[in-house]
Amino acid sequence: MTSAVTRKAEPGLRRAHIAIATVFAVHGSVTGNFATRIPWIKDQLDLSAGQLGLALVFPAIGASLAMPLAGRIMHRFGSRAALRGLLALWCAALALPAAAPGLVWLCGLLFVYGATSGMADVAMNALGVDVEQRKGKSIMSGLHGMWSAGTLAGSAIGVAAAHGGVDARLHLAVVAAVLVPLGYLACAGAPDIHPELEAEAPPRFALPPRSALVIGAIGFCAVFAEGASMDWCAVYLRDVTGASAGVAAASYTAFACTMAATRLAGDAVVRRLGPVRTVRAGGLLAVVGGLLVVAADAQPLAITGFALLGVGIAVVVPLCFAAAGHAGPVPSQAIAGVATVTYTSGLVAPAAIGVIANASSLTASFGLVTLLAAGLVVGAGVLRPAAGRAVSTPSGG
Repeated sequence: MTSAVTRKAEPGLRRAHIAIATVFAVHGSVTGNFATRIPWIKDQLDLSAGQLGLALVFPAIGASLAMPLAGRIMHRFGSRAALRGLLALWCAALALPAAAPGLVWLCGLLFVYGATSGMADVAMNALGVDVEQRKGKSIMSGLHGMWSAGTLAGSAIGVAAAHGGVDARLHLAVVAAVLVPLGYLACAGAPDIHPELEAEAPPRFALPPRSALVIGAIGFCAVFAEGASMDWCAVYLRDVTGASAGVAAASYTAFACTMAATRLAGDAVVRRLGPVRTVRAGGLLAVVGGLLVVAADAQPLAITGFALLGVGIAVVVPLCFAAAGHAGPVPSQAIAGVATVTYTSGLVAPAAIGVIANASSLTASFGLVTLLAAGLVVGAGVLRPAAGRAVSTPSGG
């Protein structure tokens, strides 16, 4: 994002960094609020587990189809205006699913919800990469840490609303009404990048470049482990180790908190070790965590395993986005390609774990998770910065 562009009234790097970090937190808070009200939606529409599972596929479909459009929107309107509009649409879309009168409507509204999420995701990651390039040091892990922190904050609000018996339609509408102007204000400090007149507009829709698919394969391994752990860790604790509902829930908390904390601290590690060594070290930790989960015959061992999985995979996706943005002449297109692959992994993982568990056992399912974690160790080399485009990394990494 450094060629064929001009920056109008470019803010200071510190202000731009704070603005993008806030945008990540706002984006995450939408996800956190929505996730806590899924049970309310299920009960309100009297959906079976299968019907709900079908509906929850549509956000990933919407995101995957809409992500490639983000680059065209950023080219047409400029980066700041595009981010502001896409983030506002995403925040407003939070109110839609709870208002669905039936399953078909829910699927359609979740498609819109996912589409706005995906486009805003690409825009904010592209600008995050731009700020990282201009600062000359890794910041993407911290930005995704802010997303995780926003998710935790949003889920805390949602849990309080659910515990208080607040109608999800009211809860999500009020939160959306607050987040839209908050996101608008946050975007004021974002970089304002406008393509020059002679710059060719990116296609309205294009297949991801090959480089993005290779980088996305690493992200696929990490997001598979993340999706499997988030959706199945509590079930694993309950069914395999005989944990109570409270202890089972604690396993998810351990996983989510270690991921958030590692992302917030991850940039310092990346600056010291470089992206390749960082991902390899994280992959080794994730493998150890996966082995502990598979071998667990006691609750503390399983919870420790899930926590180590969270630490091991935490910085992989941020580094994949950074590598994609640094690798190509059109960062938004490359980032959209990586995001599409990773979203597909998040879509496949929970179902794949269930299929393997039905055919064999949950222990066998997490054997697959451990194997994919090992893929991070083997494939980390694809994240090595190209010559001349390194971002504050030591040689070799």
